[in-house]
Amino acid sequence: MDDTDENFLRRAIELSRRSLTEAAVGPFGAVVVVDAKVVGEGWNQVVASHDPTAHAEIVALRDAATRLGTHVLDGAVLYSSCEPCPMCLAAAHWARIARIVWANSSADAAAIGFDDARLYEELRQPVAARAMPSRQLLGDEARAVFLAWFDRPDRIAY
Repeated sequence: MDDTDENFLRRAIELSRRSLTEAAVGPFGAVVVVDAKVVGEGWNQVVASHDPTAHAEIVALRDAATRLGTHVLDGAVLYSSCEPCPMCLAAAHWARIARIVWANSSADAAAIGFDDARLYEELRQPVAARAMPSRQLLGDEARAVFLAWFDRPDRIAY
């Protein structure tokens, strides 16, 4: 890790401190950086916004995408005050983040009540064995929409 990584990570940690001064904020912060410039910032807003997806990393990715006017963040670095959960890690992959730098580990998060271990375990299970019952229906009908989208000459792949 170089000094630049440390400086951007300190900004993510600074954003995580909002949990100490604002009600209903979890202790997580994140920034997205492109070409050594912060283009997105976020802090946990799950409870405050009534949005279970409003993790710091997701909020920062949304902010960066809005500011840059694109859903593709090629070459960007995500700095987070904590190792990203599976949802945030997946979002970083979808956004084409180049790399992730974090401070607290998932074990540190588990020690204060934010335990993602069950999610990682759930993802390893076959669909039929998962804790949340789910099943596939109407695949042919839904696949027709996929194929119609795929046939569009103006589609934007992501």
